[in-house]
Amino acid sequence: MNLADLLDQAIFGYPLDEQKILAFDGRFMHYSAHSDLRASSQDELKNLYDSKIQEIKTFLQEGSHLILTFGTSWIYQHQDLGRVANCHKQSNSLFTKKLSELEEMEFVMTHLLETISNSFPQLKIILTVSPVRHTKDGIAENQLSKSLLRVLCDRLEKQFNMVSYFPAYEIMMDELRDYRFYKSDLIHPTEEAENYIWEKWKKSVFKAPTQEKVREIEKIQLELAHRPFNPESDSHQKFLQNLLVKLERIHRELDFSKEIKSVSELLNPPARL
Repeated sequence: MNLADLLDQAIFGYPLDEQKILAFDGRFMHYSAHSDLRASSQDELKNLYDSKIQEIKTFLQEGSHLILTFGTSWIYQHQDLGRVANCHKQSNSLFTKKLSELEEMEFVMTHLLETISNSFPQLKIILTVSPVRHTKDGIAENQLSKSLLRVLCDRLEKQFNMVSYFPAYEIMMDELRDYRFYKSDLIHPTEEAENYIWEKWKKSVFKAPTQEKVREIEKIQLELAHRPFNPESDSHQKFLQNLLVKLERIHRELDFSKEIKSVSELLNPPARL
């Protein structure tokens, strides 16, 4: 599984497979990475990739929870390079599509979770199956793929004490079983559906003090998104001062330095010429 390959690389520091670097349309990308990870030169791409891998390792070392979302059981094999995570819109003739065997995925994930358990014993693992529909694979094929992933999660949850499962996929399929909860592409959940699943997530995963902290952060985010009719009015300046107090208070626990800087710059703006 591509997800396991990425985490293995972060844990063990495996070097980037330079054979999978792709030069396309004036940019350099990698067959193991998302298309957002691109650069203007091969060296720049390698540095960017290494930086992202180091970020992942830092999260593993310092984090308390690791959330792994499985998207599809279908994989693509490049005719020369083997399994890839992203085809980057290259010709279909270069790839062979294959459905992963359940036993193969279980073997790979078992090895990965054993490694994580030994290397980062503080981590709790939460597994989910993505509710995003891979309809390009076909309706029946998508359902088969998701079914295999759900069985995989069940087996891993039973095998490891630090593993639990959150039913994001089931909530979308069973509780929100209406196309009005999908965007116009009939693939991705709407914002309303995302918020519904998020509320379920909070109640399932967060303890009461954490839920209260999340509510506080959500209120602050709403205030940050506020757009005043007159930014220079006394009432809005007072609003910003109160918001800054809230940000500085929560900054003692979480990093809100960017938000504090942004709000501070809006306070008492210089008179316009």
